[in-house]
Amino acid sequence: MNISPTNWKEYELIDSGNFEKLERFGEYILYRPEPQAIWNKNLSEYEWEKLTNAKFILDVKNCNGEKGYWKKKKEMPDNWEICYDKLNLKFHLSFNTFKHIGIFPEQAVNWDYINECISDSLLEDYNVLNMFAYTGGASLAACKAGAKVVHVDSVKPVVNRANENMKISNLTGISWIIDDALKFAKREVNRNKKYNGIILDPPAFGRGPEGEKWILEKNLNELINLCSKLLKNENSFFILNLYSMGLSPLILNNLVNQYFKEINTEFGEIYFEDKFSKKLPLGSFLRFKK
Repeated sequence: MNISPTNWKEYELIDSGNFEKLERFGEYILYRPEPQAIWNKNLSEYEWEKLTNAKFILDVKNCNGEKGYWKKKKEMPDNWEICYDKLNLKFHLSFNTFKHIGIFPEQAVNWDYINECISDSLLEDYNVLNMFAYTGGASLAACKAGAKVVHVDSVKPVVNRANENMKISNLTGISWIIDDALKFAKREVNRNKKYNGIILDPPAFGRGPEGEKWILEKNLNELINLCSKLLKNENSFFILNLYSMGLSPLILNNLVNQYFKEINTEFGEIYFEDKFSKKLPLGSFLRFKK
Protein backbone atom coordinates (compact mmCIF):
# COMPACT_ATOMS: atom_id res chain seq x y z
CA MET A 1 0.00 0.00 0.00
CA ASN A 2 1.57 3.29 -1.11
CA ILE A 3 0.13 6.63 -0.01
CA SER A 4 0.65 10.29 -0.94
CA PRO A 5 -0.63 13.57 0.56
CA THR A 6 -3.47 15.19 -1.38
CA ASN A 7 -4.40 18.17 0.80
CA TRP A 8 -1.41 20.51 0.49
CA LYS A 9 -1.89 23.99 -0.96
CA GLU A 10 1.37 25.57 0.20
CA TYR A 11 3.69 22.72 -0.80
CA GLU A 12 4.32 20.99 -4.13
CA LEU A 13 7.01 18.84 -5.69
CA ILE A 14 7.66 20.53 -9.03
CA ASP A 15 10.32 18.27 -10.57
CA SER A 16 12.79 15.59 -9.48
CA GLY A 17 15.76 13.75 -10.93
CA ASN A 18 19.54 13.53 -11.13
CA PHE A 19 19.60 13.07 -7.33
CA GLU A 20 17.81 16.38 -6.76
CA LYS A 21 14.31 17.79 -6.19
CA LEU A 22 12.65 21.13 -6.89
CA GLU A 23 9.96 22.07 -4.35
CA ARG A 24 7.67 24.97 -3.53
CA PHE A 25 7.19 25.91 0.13
CA GLY A 26 4.62 28.70 0.20
CA GLU A 27 5.81 31.31 -2.30
CA TYR A 28 9.44 30.17 -2.36
CA ILE A 29 11.04 27.43 -4.47
CA LEU A 30 13.95 25.37 -3.13
CA TYR A 31 16.48 23.20 -4.95
CA ARG A 32 17.73 20.35 -2.75
CA PRO A 33 19.59 17.02 -2.97
CA GLU A 34 17.45 13.87 -3.06
CA PRO A 35 19.32 10.52 -3.07
CA GLN A 36 16.26 8.53 -4.22
CA ALA A 37 15.73 10.56 -7.43
CA ILE A 38 18.04 8.55 -9.68
CA TRP A 39 16.06 9.25 -12.89
CA ASN A 40 16.40 12.28 -15.19
CA LYS A 41 14.87 15.71 -14.64
CA ASN A 42 12.14 16.88 -16.97
CA LEU A 43 12.94 20.58 -16.76
CA SER A 44 16.32 21.84 -17.91
CA GLU A 45 19.01 22.99 -15.51
CA TYR A 46 18.39 26.54 -16.75
CA GLU A 47 14.71 26.25 -15.84
CA TRP A 48 15.53 24.90 -12.37
CA GLU A 49 17.96 27.74 -11.70
CA LYS A 50 15.53 30.36 -13.01
CA LEU A 51 12.71 29.11 -10.75
CA THR A 52 14.85 28.65 -7.63
CA ASN A 53 14.86 31.06 -4.69
CA ALA A 54 17.40 29.04 -2.69
CA LYS A 55 19.70 26.13 -3.55
CA PHE A 56 21.49 23.76 -1.19
CA ILE A 57 25.16 23.30 -2.12
CA LEU A 58 26.89 20.23 -0.73
CA ASP A 59 30.27 20.70 0.91
CA VAL A 60 32.57 18.47 -1.15
CA LYS A 61 35.05 18.35 1.74
CA ASN A 62 32.43 16.85 4.03
CA CYS A 63 33.04 13.08 3.95
CA ASN A 64 29.47 12.02 4.73
CA GLY A 65 28.00 14.14 1.94
CA GLU A 66 25.27 15.72 4.07
CA LYS A 67 26.56 19.12 5.18
CA GLY A 68 26.66 22.20 3.01
CA TYR A 69 25.26 25.70 2.69
CA TRP A 70 22.32 27.51 1.09
CA LYS A 71 22.82 29.88 -1.83
CA LYS A 72 19.91 32.35 -1.70
CA LYS A 73 18.61 34.99 -4.07
CA LYS A 74 18.06 38.42 -2.55
CA GLU A 75 14.28 38.03 -2.32
CA MET A 76 14.63 34.88 -0.22
CA PRO A 77 14.19 35.53 3.56
CA ASP A 78 16.06 33.56 6.20
CA ASN A 79 12.78 32.57 7.88
CA TRP A 80 9.20 32.16 6.69
CA GLU A 81 6.02 30.24 7.50
CA ILE A 82 3.74 27.83 5.68
CA CYS A 83 0.38 26.39 6.64
CA TYR A 84 -1.13 22.94 6.22
CA ASP A 85 -4.60 24.20 5.42
CA LYS A 86 -6.62 21.07 6.09
CA LEU A 87 -5.77 21.15 9.80
CA ASN A 88 -4.66 24.80 9.97
CA LEU A 89 -1.20 23.84 11.24
CA LYS A 90 1.57 26.40 10.81
CA PHE A 91 5.30 25.77 10.53
CA HIS A 92 8.26 28.09 10.96
CA LEU A 93 10.88 27.29 8.28
CA SER A 94 14.55 28.30 8.14
CA PHE A 95 17.89 27.21 6.70
CA ASN A 96 20.77 25.37 8.35
CA THR A 97 23.94 23.54 7.31
CA PHE A 98 21.89 20.47 6.37
CA LYS A 99 19.33 20.28 3.60
CA HIS A 100 16.35 20.19 5.96
CA ILE A 101 14.32 23.31 6.70
CA GLY A 102 12.01 22.24 9.55
CA ILE A 103 9.26 20.18 7.95
CA PHE A 104 8.69 16.86 6.20
CA PRO A 105 5.56 17.65 4.13
CA GLU A 106 4.99 14.01 3.10
CA GLN A 107 4.03 13.33 6.73
CA ALA A 108 0.71 15.09 6.13
CA VAL A 109 -0.72 11.64 5.32
CA ASN A 110 -0.04 10.67 8.92
CA TRP A 111 -1.23 14.00 10.36
CA ASP A 112 -4.61 13.37 8.74
CA TYR A 113 -4.66 9.80 10.08
CA ILE A 114 -3.82 11.00 13.61
CA ASN A 115 -6.53 13.63 13.50
CA GLU A 116 -9.12 11.09 12.31
CA CYS A 117 -8.20 8.46 14.92
CA ILE A 118 -8.53 10.94 17.79
CA SER A 119 -11.66 12.65 16.46
CA ASP A 120 -13.40 9.32 15.83
CA SER A 121 -12.66 7.99 19.33
CA LEU A 122 -15.03 10.42 21.12
CA LEU A 123 -12.84 10.10 24.24
CA GLU A 124 -12.41 13.14 26.49
CA ASP A 125 -8.98 11.93 27.67
CA TYR A 126 -6.79 10.86 24.75
CA ASN A 127 -3.05 10.63 25.43
CA VAL A 128 -0.46 10.59 22.64
CA LEU A 129 3.28 9.95 22.78
CA ASN A 130 5.38 11.25 19.87
CA MET A 131 9.05 10.14 19.93
CA PHE A 132 11.80 11.37 17.60
CA ALA A 133 9.23 14.11 17.19
CA TYR A 134 11.35 16.68 15.28
CA THR A 135 9.53 20.00 14.73
CA GLY A 136 6.20 18.57 15.74
CA GLY A 137 3.86 18.08 12.80
CA ALA A 138 2.39 14.92 14.32
CA SER A 139 2.27 16.53 17.79
CA LEU A 140 0.35 19.52 16.37
CA ALA A 141 -2.11 17.24 14.55
CA ALA A 142 -2.82 15.29 17.74
CA CYS A 143 -3.15 18.45 19.82
CA LYS A 144 -5.47 19.99 17.23
CA ALA A 145 -7.78 16.97 17.59
CA GLY A 146 -7.92 17.43 21.37
CA ALA A 147 -5.30 14.97 22.63
CA LYS A 148 -2.85 15.48 25.47
CA VAL A 149 0.53 15.16 23.77
CA VAL A 150 3.97 14.22 25.09
CA HIS A 151 6.59 15.30 22.54
CA VAL A 152 10.03 13.67 22.92
CA ASP A 153 13.19 14.60 21.02
CA SER A 154 16.84 14.66 22.03
CA VAL A 155 17.76 17.98 20.36
CA LYS A 156 16.82 21.12 22.32
CA PRO A 157 16.76 23.57 19.35
CA VAL A 158 14.41 21.22 17.50
CA VAL A 159 12.08 21.03 20.50
CA ASN A 160 12.16 24.83 20.73
CA ARG A 161 11.14 25.02 17.08
CA ALA A 162 8.26 22.62 17.71
CA ASN A 163 7.13 24.87 20.57
CA GLU A 164 7.18 27.85 18.16
CA ASN A 165 5.04 25.86 15.72
CA MET A 166 2.52 25.12 18.47
CA LYS A 167 2.25 28.82 19.32
CA ILE A 168 1.84 30.10 15.75
CA SER A 169 -0.78 27.37 15.20
CA ASN A 170 -2.73 28.82 18.16
CA LEU A 171 -2.46 25.58 20.13
CA THR A 172 -1.46 24.95 23.75
CA GLY A 173 -0.72 22.15 26.18
CA ILE A 174 1.92 19.96 24.51
CA SER A 175 4.45 18.59 27.02
CA TRP A 176 8.02 19.02 25.76
CA ILE A 177 10.60 16.39 26.78
CA ILE A 178 14.28 16.57 25.80
CA ASP A 179 15.46 12.99 26.23
CA ASP A 180 16.72 9.83 24.60
CA ALA A 181 13.65 8.02 23.23
CA LEU A 182 14.71 4.53 24.33
CA LYS A 183 15.50 5.64 27.90
CA PHE A 184 12.26 7.60 28.11
CA ALA A 185 10.19 4.63 26.88
CA LYS A 186 11.83 2.34 29.47
CA ARG A 187 10.98 4.76 32.27
CA GLU A 188 7.38 5.07 31.08
CA VAL A 189 7.00 1.27 31.10
CA ASN A 190 8.39 1.15 34.65
CA ARG A 191 5.87 3.83 35.63
CA ASN A 192 3.04 1.75 34.09
CA LYS A 193 2.09 4.61 31.80
CA LYS A 194 -0.34 3.97 28.93
CA TYR A 195 -1.06 5.94 25.77
CA ASN A 196 -3.87 5.91 23.24
CA GLY A 197 -1.52 6.89 20.44
CA ILE A 198 2.19 6.29 19.81
CA ILE A 199 4.09 7.87 16.91
CA LEU A 200 7.68 6.96 15.99
CA ASP A 201 9.84 8.54 13.28
CA PRO A 202 13.35 7.37 14.17
CA PRO A 203 16.48 8.24 12.16
CA ALA A 204 19.00 5.70 10.93
CA PHE A 205 21.54 7.10 13.40
CA GLY A 206 21.22 9.57 16.24
CA ARG A 207 22.51 10.83 19.57
CA GLY A 208 20.65 11.37 22.81
CA PRO A 209 21.20 14.51 24.94
CA GLU A 210 23.87 12.70 26.97
CA GLY A 211 25.57 11.12 23.94
CA GLU A 212 23.45 7.96 23.87
CA LYS A 213 23.80 6.16 20.54
CA TRP A 214 20.75 5.32 18.45
CA ILE A 215 21.30 2.77 15.67
CA LEU A 216 18.08 1.92 13.90
CA GLU A 217 18.73 -1.72 13.03
CA LYS A 218 20.12 -2.42 16.51
CA ASN A 219 17.62 -0.53 18.69
CA LEU A 220 14.28 -0.52 16.85
CA ASN A 221 13.27 -4.04 17.91
CA GLU A 222 13.62 -3.14 21.59
CA LEU A 223 11.74 0.11 21.16
CA ILE A 224 8.79 -1.58 19.43
CA ASN A 225 8.62 -4.06 22.30
CA LEU A 226 8.47 -1.19 24.82
CA CYS A 227 5.77 0.53 22.77
CA SER A 228 3.64 -2.62 22.86
CA LYS A 229 3.61 -2.27 26.66
CA LEU A 230 2.75 1.44 26.50
CA LEU A 231 -0.14 1.33 24.02
CA LYS A 232 -3.68 0.85 25.31
CA ASN A 233 -5.63 -2.14 24.01
CA GLU A 234 -8.56 -0.14 22.65
CA ASN A 235 -9.30 3.34 21.26
CA SER A 236 -5.67 3.52 20.21
CA PHE A 237 -3.37 3.89 17.19
CA PHE A 238 0.28 3.32 16.34
CA ILE A 239 2.41 4.89 13.59
CA LEU A 240 5.96 3.97 12.60
CA ASN A 241 7.68 5.95 9.86
CA LEU A 242 11.21 5.47 8.51
CA TYR A 243 13.26 7.37 5.98
CA SER A 244 15.89 4.68 5.58
CA MET A 245 16.42 3.27 2.12
CA GLY A 246 17.73 -0.04 3.44
CA LEU A 247 14.58 -1.16 5.29
CA SER A 248 11.59 -2.63 3.47
CA PRO A 249 8.05 -1.99 4.74
CA LEU A 250 7.82 -5.78 5.14
CA ILE A 251 10.48 -5.54 7.85
CA LEU A 252 8.35 -3.04 9.73
CA ASN A 253 5.37 -5.36 9.48
CA ASN A 254 7.35 -8.32 10.82
CA LEU A 255 8.71 -6.24 13.73
CA VAL A 256 5.35 -4.87 14.78
CA ASN A 257 3.34 -8.08 14.44
CA GLN A 258 5.63 -9.98 16.81
CA TYR A 259 4.63 -7.69 19.69
CA PHE A 260 1.14 -6.41 18.85
CA LYS A 261 -1.55 -9.07 18.54
CA GLU A 262 -4.85 -9.04 16.64
CA ILE A 263 -4.10 -5.97 14.58
CA ASN A 264 -4.65 -5.09 10.94
CA THR A 265 -1.65 -3.14 9.73
CA GLU A 266 -1.39 -0.77 6.80
CA PHE A 267 2.17 -0.56 5.50
CA GLY A 268 4.06 0.53 2.41
CA GLU A 269 5.77 3.64 1.09
CA ILE A 270 4.94 7.34 1.27
CA TYR A 271 5.59 9.31 -1.90
CA PHE A 272 5.07 12.63 -3.64
CA GLU A 273 4.28 12.87 -7.34
CA ASP A 274 5.93 15.72 -9.23
CA LYS A 275 4.31 17.70 -12.05
CA PHE A 276 5.62 15.17 -14.57
CA SER A 277 4.01 12.14 -12.88
CA LYS A 278 7.27 10.80 -11.40
CA LYS A 279 6.65 9.31 -7.96
CA LEU A 280 9.39 10.11 -5.45
CA PRO A 281 9.52 7.63 -2.51
CA LEU A 282 10.01 9.38 0.83
CA GLY A 283 10.03 6.63 3.41
CA SER A 284 8.34 3.49 4.66
CA PHE A 285 5.39 3.57 7.02
CA LEU A 286 3.32 1.22 9.12
CA ARG A 287 0.20 2.09 11.08
CA PHE A 288 -2.80 0.48 12.73
CA LYS A 289 -5.67 1.40 15.01
CA LYS A 290 -7.66 -0.59 17.55
